[in-house]
Amino acid sequence: MKIGAMVESFRLGFKGGVEKAASLGIEGIQAYATYGELAPENMTEDKIRETLDIVKSNGLVFSALCGDFGHGFMNADENKIYVEKSKRVLDLAKKLDCNVVTTHIGTVPAEENETKEIMRKACRELAEYADSVGAAFAVETGPETGKVLGEFLDSLGAGGVRVNFDPANLVMCVDDRPENALQYIGKYVVHTHAKDGIMLKKRVEAAVAIGEEAKEHKAMLEMGHKYLELPLGEGDVNFDVYLPALAATGYNGFLTIEREVGGNPVADIELAVNFLREKIAKFNLK
Repeated sequence: MKIGAMVESFRLGFKGGVEKAASLGIEGIQAYATYGELAPENMTEDKIRETLDIVKSNGLVFSALCGDFGHGFMNADENKIYVEKSKRVLDLAKKLDCNVVTTHIGTVPAEENETKEIMRKACRELAEYADSVGAAFAVETGPETGKVLGEFLDSLGAGGVRVNFDPANLVMCVDDRPENALQYIGKYVVHTHAKDGIMLKKRVEAAVAIGEEAKEHKAMLEMGHKYLELPLGEGDVNFDVYLPALAATGYNGFLTIEREVGGNPVADIELAVNFLREKIAKFNLK
């Protein structure tokens, strides 16, 4: 497996993030393409060439683009807009020598209802478009269990919508073990996020045992917070179980570090790189 990082997690701008990733020996980067300088409407042919040169000259590739517009696909009228916007992100990804666009589609209902059918229609259209260009939209895990997501993907009848597997989202948001979720969605995984965290209500008695960052999480829970992202190895993702289970699905792609919080993201990412290298060596995941 290969190690990547979200370029935004460095908080150094695109070029600075790429250069820092390269200095850590990371092999790939993921970047947002829904706003800012990498949004499709801002990416002229010259800008595409410049962006690719920044990445390739630093010895990296795009592991994926992030095409999450923050709306999901649960509203039929809005879907007409965001399905087309998503297609343009995938078109850009292909120009950047990348075949994966990650996204959030909203929470898939467990039961059959109108919302689920609206989501299915949008995702089927995205899947068919991705199939036509030899790429994939990868749904990020977390809002629902692996079983619910797997059954939904099975119902699409097209392979172009797949999975961006985020183990922390599963434990933080729906109390689903990553290794169990892989039984249902392992065949769909084309990209992953390397992230860790806890569901607060499960760890309220363990505040002082899980690192400085989490000491106040009882107070956070009382304020309505439901989960807490933590550095790799400090949360409830058991990487010694999860990574071998991931490898058993046949996946051999990127473990892309995502660090959305914390006061020193560069240091946290460096720790995560070393953590993942140890696990890759330990379980012979090269």
